[in-house]
Amino acid sequence: MTPIQGISPVIPAIADRIAPVGAAETSGPGGFMDTLKNAIGKANDVQIQANQAVDALVTGQSSDLHGTMVALQQADVSFQLMMQIRNKLVTAYEEIQRMQV
Repeated sequence: MTPIQGISPVIPAIADRIAPVGAAETSGPGGFMDTLKNAIGKANDVQIQANQAVDALVTGQSSDLHGTMVALQQADVSFQLMMQIRNKLVTAYEEIQRMQV
């Protein structure tokens, strides 16, 4: 089974930066923020490629319906992944806000 090319760069980028539990080190200043920005940027790139594939199909520049549908599915999966990451971050933030100091 081959990985979906649209999200395959996103998942390792996040997984490579996640520190083991209890590790106090970061991968430099703003390590998590940089990783998150890169993941969002890659998801955006996949969305742009899917839009370009649809535009090429609609204007007749391409007749690759299969490739266009694959690009759309990659964009959809990439978007869903980013939404789940966002939901987890919001949940974690809300839980931290409820903590008593």
